Order: sequence, then C-alpha cells, then structure tokens
Amino acid sequence: MGLMDYLKTQFLEIIQWEDDSRDTLSWRFPDEDKEVKRGAQLIVRESQTCQFIYLGQFGDTFGPGKHTLQTDNIPILSTLKGWKYGFESPFKADIYFVNTRTFTGNKWGTSNPVMLRDPDFGIVRVRAFGTYDFKIVDVRTFLKEVAGTDHQFRLDEFADTMRSRIVSVFTDALASAKVPVLDVASRYSELGEALLPIINPGAHQQVWPRDVEFHRGERLRAA
Repeated sequence: MGLMDYLKTQFLEIIQWEDDSRDTLSWRFPDEDKEVKRGAQLIVRESQTCQFIYLGQFGDTFGPGKHTLQTDNIPILSTLKGWKYGFESPFKADIYFVNTRTFTGNKWGTSNPVMLRDPDFGIVRVRAFGTYDFKIVDVRTFLKEVAGTDHQFRLDEFADTMRSRIVSVFTDALASAKVPVLDVASRYSELGEALLPIINPGAHQQVWPRDVEFHRGERLRAA
C-alpha cells in the first residue's frame, strides 16, 4: 500500500447519509475512527440536517446542499478547536444526520379508560384514539433531549414516548376545553387545539382525536 492509499484510509473525504428508510429520525455517521480532513465533502439531502458535535459540545449545523468543509463554513468548530490559523489539521467529531420531513399518521390511544366528571352524566369513563403529525424543527434540542447518543434513533422509539405523553395529558386537555360529552364528536378540532399546547408548547405538531368513546358504568353513552 502506497502512502497516498494509506492516507485515504485514514481520512473522511465524503460524508453523507443515503437514507433509504422511512422510519429513522436520526443517524450517527460511522466514522470508523477516521478523521475529517480539510476539503472533505459533506452532502446533505433534502429533508435532512447535519449536526457536528465535538467533545460533547454542539458545533456547526448544515442544511441541504453540498458543503466543502473548510474554515469559512465551520466557524463554531474552529472556535471549539482553538485553531489560530484556520482549519488545517484533520479532526474527529460526532456527526449526526437528522430527518426533518413531516411524519404523518402516527397513532395514539388510551389503553385503559380515563375517569372524567361530566356536568350531565356525572362520572364517565373515556377512551380515545387518534393520529398526530410531527416534524423536527430544533435539531439540537432533539438530539440533546430525545435521541441522545443513539447510533440510529427510530420512529417506533419516539412513538412510544409520544403515545404515553399524549394519553397522560388527554384528561387535562379535555377538561380545559370544557366540551360536554355529547358534543365531543362534533368538536374534534377544538379538542386538538386544547391538547397541542399541553403536549409541546410552540411545536409544529397537529394532534386531534379521530374517535372518542364515552361510557358510564358499562353502558355506552356516546360515540
């Protein structure tokens, strides 16, 4: 093996995520203990964001496009590395790709009835299920608080967390909307609007009940 061939095996020249799945939210680029060299090509596809992390600190973030890694477009990493004269020496960093498309039709539901007080029927038992859409808009927050250091964070992992969160706040949302039991079927949008800010204030999500069943004792009251 010649010197040039050896060097090629030590450095990353092309960094990209050729995602062929529909259920991966984030993916850590496998650097195989290689270093990023000056002039390496970073390819970020549509509906992707690339985040560099150096020694546990967030570095530069890249949107869709082809990026040549050099001093001008990695100012944060340059600061973290303390390069006085720019990006000259190869370096190692954790590189995460995040899927930023909208994930639609995710299901949620109550596994057990929720007890609720209704002004007309008294104590009723509520079951609900529906769908929600979500999109990752803050990559750093997502990596820090949700995906963590997982090599590949998948949709099913996130869905389990979201289902539990939605169900846990469903009763509060229904109470705050003050929708009578018999009117729920005609006021789904109102329930969704009440549920959204409790689940994740300010997030670009859509959550709405598709079907809600109400029982008082064992007798069906409304559906």
